[in-house]
This record gives sequence, structure tokens and C-alpha cells, in this order.
Amino acid sequence: MTKVRLCFHDRCFDGTASAALFYRFYRERFDANAVFGFTGMTHRAVQPWEPGLFDGDENAIVDFKFSNSPKVTWWFDHHQSAFLTPADAELFRKHPGPHMYYQPEYKSCTKLIATVSREKFGFDTGPLEELIRWGDIIDGAQYATPEAAVEMVEPATQLALVIEAAPENGLPARIIPELAYCPLSEMVKLPVVAKHLGPLLERHRNSIEILRERIDARDGVIFFDVGDLDLEGYNKFIPYLLHPECVYSVSVSASATRAKVSLGTNPWNQATANQNLASLAEKYGGGGHPRVSAISFEPGDLERAREVARTLTATLRGE
Repeated sequence: MTKVRLCFHDRCFDGTASAALFYRFYRERFDANAVFGFTGMTHRAVQPWEPGLFDGDENAIVDFKFSNSPKVTWWFDHHQSAFLTPADAELFRKHPGPHMYYQPEYKSCTKLIATVSREKFGFDTGPLEELIRWGDIIDGAQYATPEAAVEMVEPATQLALVIEAAPENGLPARIIPELAYCPLSEMVKLPVVAKHLGPLLERHRNSIEILRERIDARDGVIFFDVGDLDLEGYNKFIPYLLHPECVYSVSVSASATRAKVSLGTNPWNQATANQNLASLAEKYGGGGHPRVSAISFEPGDLERAREVARTLTATLRGE
């Protein structure tokens, strides 16, 4: 019996979907009796890989940063900022493991795992096409309109809301086995999900009005600070629904584990979007994708996060 430690991007639909896809892929192509342990990973200001974490016969990382530990046997990621240090990037370039896949051109890690598992290992991804499609839509911000991203009528967007914002630690890890086999319409009916959905939908509706009041939209850039509120999991498309004329957004939020600066690009207004937001975030220890990125600070560093956010807002406004 194989023990698998699966580390994934926590409180993220793509990270959770990636873990579910890998879970089913590994069980169907390698070991149906494998015992999985799931560890949700959060981007923080400190080194994320704790000693003793990789305790499996197989140790996998999906939708999260590279680890140079020789114990890691699988890695899938699609972020520009995938490496903690230049030395890690060089190590991967020179000695990529046989089961390590890094493709930053992919919109989602779910789609990357689906492609690799199907083309290299003959895994039938057909039963998971709904999950793969929504992983790509949600993480790649490929909604047809801002309304479609904010209305929360689809089971996938409702599940994403619970995954990202439920006030219950470890919830994404708990639902991975079910997500690997259940339709999304059934996932939102699971008691562990359903109990959070109603309150979170109400919170979501309230957050629209909060952001409407707090947003400062000037020179094509949205700025708002909700660091004093419990709103870290707000819907990132609300700003563009409220201000479709803007190209970028910069925000400050906070939780018990971190203070956070988020940077985004309006998916429906990119004609003049010429800034690489991942590169901007990397200057302050963060990272992500060219069109969306974030910077994490220690919980007590909220004022520093606000200072960085103001600097980045001024940069994007050309001040």
C-alpha cells in the first residue's frame, strides 16, 4: 500500500481541482489502494516547506511552488513565480524529475495535469471534463462577462466561493476525494459545503456594496483596502463589474494568517494592459501570473502591506 502526501494550493478552486484530478489519476493509473494525506499550502511571507512535511512514499505538489526536496516525486505548476530562489529554478532546469511538469503558459494547473495525465499516461479524463473546464474558466478568468463571474449561479462558482472563503480550516482537503468523482451540482449539496454556502452568498452580496463604497478608481486603476474586515476571500471580479473602464486593481486584505496585497487585470478590458503583475509582485517577495498576482506579509505587517499597495497603485497609475 502506497502512502501519498499531496500538497496543493489551499483555498483555491484550481488548487483543489488539481488535487482531485491528481488523486483520481494516481489511483486509477498507479495504485487503487493508495492512502492519501492532503496538505493545503498558503502563500506566506515565510518559507512554506516545513521539515517533515514530505512523509509519503510518493510526495506530490500541485498548483504550488517548487520544492528542492529530493523526496518530492511529482510536481505540477503553471505560475510565473514558481520558484522560491534562482537556485531552485536552475536546479529544476538542469535536473527536472521524471514526473515534474512546469508550464506557465497554461491558464490552470487542472488543465495542465489533465493534458499530461492523458497524453503521457493514457488516463481517461473524460469523466472529469466538467471539473477541468471550470478549473480553466475560474483560474484563467475566462468568464464571458463580469456578471457571469459575480452572480454565483453556477455550481462551480458556488463551490469556488466555499473553497476560497469558508471559515473552516481544512475544508478543501476534506472534499478532494468527493470532488474527484462527483458532479459539481452534487458537490454543492454535500453537508460540509452546503452549510457554508448560504451565509457566504449573503456575505458576497454585502461585499459588493462594501467595495462600491471603498473603491478609489482613477487613471484606469482601482484601489481599495478591506484590511479591517473579514473579506480576504472576496470575489476578485467585483471591482471590474463596478468599474469596467479600469484596467488594473490593487487591494489590501487581511486574515489571521497573513496580510495580503492583490493585483489584478480586468479580463474584459486588456487593450492597454502592458504591465506584468507577477514581476511587480516579485519585487516585494510575491508573485503569480502576468495578469494576476499577490504579495503575502506576516499578519502584523498590515501597515507595510498598505504602504506597498499604495506604491504599486501609484506605479500602475503612472504617478
